[in-house]
Amino acid sequence: MNINGKLKGLISERKMLFTLWVFVMFNYLYCDVMSVMDPQQMKEIATGQVGGIQMTPEFLLGAAILMEIPIGMVLLSRILPNRANRWTNIIAGTIMTLVQLASLFAGSSPTVYYIFFSVIEISCTAFITVYAWKWKEETV
Repeated sequence: MNINGKLKGLISERKMLFTLWVFVMFNYLYCDVMSVMDPQQMKEIATGQVGGIQMTPEFLLGAAILMEIPIGMVLLSRILPNRANRWTNIIAGTIMTLVQLASLFAGSSPTVYYIFFSVIEISCTAFITVYAWKWKEETV
């Protein structure tokens, strides 16, 4: 399937990548909202130990820095020059795909809703990576 060929006439690469990052951010956010509504997760959050992982200030800072990648990509995918945009999306998409995959195996068994959102998030960030990779060189 020629990703760029089918979508090129509908939306520019920048707008497509921006839209995909917004989509994945809403999925990250709503998955976190669901966790707060889960009584078992709330008990773990209250103890400061979630899924066998201690929620230290340093861990939370690391998580905040990690989540700044997709947040920043919402902006960067709109303002970076084409070549930098393409490579930044490839790198950020790869990082976020790998991190989300790893999160499925860290700590205790993930909940069903976490797996559901993870499949969507992994699919989206992997698609971002492939889409940016296939961005035609003549438009970069």
